[in-house]
Amino acid sequence: MRIKNVLFPIFQLILSIVAVFVCLPAHAADIYRYEDSEGIVHFTDAPTDNRFVIFMRDIKKDKLLRTKFKYFNGMNAAEYEPMIKACAEKYGVNINLVKAVIHAESGYNPNAVSNKGASGLMQLMPGTAKSLNVNNSFNPKDNVEGGVKYLRFLLDTFRGDIQLALAAYNAGMGNVAKYGGIPPFPETRTYIDRVLAYMQSYQTS
Repeated sequence: MRIKNVLFPIFQLILSIVAVFVCLPAHAADIYRYEDSEGIVHFTDAPTDNRFVIFMRDIKKDKLLRTKFKYFNGMNAAEYEPMIKACAEKYGVNINLVKAVIHAESGYNPNAVSNKGASGLMQLMPGTAKSLNVNNSFNPKDNVEGGVKYLRFLLDTFRGDIQLALAAYNAGMGNVAKYGGIPPFPETRTYIDRVLAYMQSYQTS
């Protein structure tokens, strides 16, 4: 009887994992895991609660991320190095974090425009750009100046927590406040992972 009591939860866990993978579509996403107060383990590919943590990554997506990094890494990002360094030092923001955000946001394309209207190297939304006194988001110097200034504001707001600052940069401060932390949006969680991965790559390169 004691053996059965031990094996049953394990068996139940295995069934849960199998069920998740059986139900996943062909274009499987990341799998998130959460264990509640009763010891029941939940799995999902679309987390709606910030207590879910990454359990298994989508290998295809990770391979694509690495491919994109190599591609963008081959671009002439060096021309922006002086202005990035100057702004990072001016506002006291880690230069590798700034580079990672630019990398993730626009791939160093100063003319990039998102489907939501964000523009420039650091993809500033029109309202954000206006509040930062950025008159022309397509001007690399103005865009980076405003973006780094905004990052400094977010880092100060969240007491240096880079993940929360990035969550706010991507999804807005309102959503971070609403969910009491990183919003349960797959896009935002992927964005944070991407920026941190780029930042690590810049630090070790």
